[in-house]
Amino acid sequence: MRVRGHSCFLQKVNPVEFEFRLAVYLVHSKSQEQTTQCQVRSRAARRASGTLENTMNACLSRPTLSIQLLLVLSVCMGPVFAAKELDPAIIGEASGATPSVAEDGVVRIGWSRTDVAVTVDGMTLPPAAGLGSWAAFSAIGDRAMVMGDTVVFEDEVDAAMDAAFAHGLNVTALHNHFFYDTPKVYFVHVGGEGEADALAAGVKAVWDAIRAVRAARPQPASGFGGAAPVAGDFDADALTEIVGHPATTADAVVKITIGRAGHMHGQSIGASMGLTTWAAFSGSDAVATIDGDFIMSANEVQPVLRALRDAGLHIVALHNHMTGEQPAFYFTHYWGKGPAAELARGFRTALDAQAVVSKAQQHEPGRF
Repeated sequence: MRVRGHSCFLQKVNPVEFEFRLAVYLVHSKSQEQTTQCQVRSRAARRASGTLENTMNACLSRPTLSIQLLLVLSVCMGPVFAAKELDPAIIGEASGATPSVAEDGVVRIGWSRTDVAVTVDGMTLPPAAGLGSWAAFSAIGDRAMVMGDTVVFEDEVDAAMDAAFAHGLNVTALHNHFFYDTPKVYFVHVGGEGEADALAAGVKAVWDAIRAVRAARPQPASGFGGAAPVAGDFDADALTEIVGHPATTADAVVKITIGRAGHMHGQSIGASMGLTTWAAFSGSDAVATIDGDFIMSANEVQPVLRALRDAGLHIVALHNHMTGEQPAFYFTHYWGKGPAAELARGFRTALDAQAVVSKAQQHEPGRF
């Protein structure tokens, strides 16, 4: 296929699309010599193997063409690696749910939470009014991506997150959708990329973990269990040594605060404006609670969440606090009960996991 006499050819791409865009470039290059040489090279490459690699190399062999032609190629690359259509039957079999296919090819599955009655502001809420879990699968190249939202009660969050992590899914939000709801309802958002059947199996594992919690206890629990801490004494110096940051004591609470820098509205902002990770210890060294907040860049979210869960700490929220800041920050709130030193070590492991990612980001251009 030729357009204006040019025959650069990309395997698996619409030749008209590519050659038209290439011709536009070559016309604007105002160089018949470059046009002719690219044409000759591309024809030779196509005769040799017809491969994408050889043809691109042929057309890019002149340095004067490289940068501009790469820009042309970048516009054309979408059709080259056009996403394959997902098979809803595969997703249905892997997830154990009945799939539907939207007009744009997205495959969706759902699960309505009819197993626990929920009242919101005094009214029994129909599950169709916002108590539906769902997952949507879209093709990306020869793989797939998934996004979804899962309805959870408080005692189901740990199980849902652990199942997501165990199956390679990311947890991207944890928040509420209602006020004055009984029992309290939360929503875990998940995402991931990979083979469609593996992603669907991951969603199934999350939903199965939730079902297992409800099978063991039909009504949501009212607490995590364990003894309630009583106010007593802390060794703040010991907690400082474990965490690696100084602790302060006020009103019988030991608190460790770690600031972070960012930018917003052209202004540098830091800890005093709310860019902090912190941990507060209440109770005593013997039996304490820890609650706090982690500030994270996008790449740090999953390592921190996983480390907190590995340490037995409960994630109770994952959201943002601002819009328009640079870089974009996310915040996760957590809770735990146990010996203070053990809680401090769990907090430290999450800090260490975050530090590994943060250090790598500092070496990337354009990072704050």
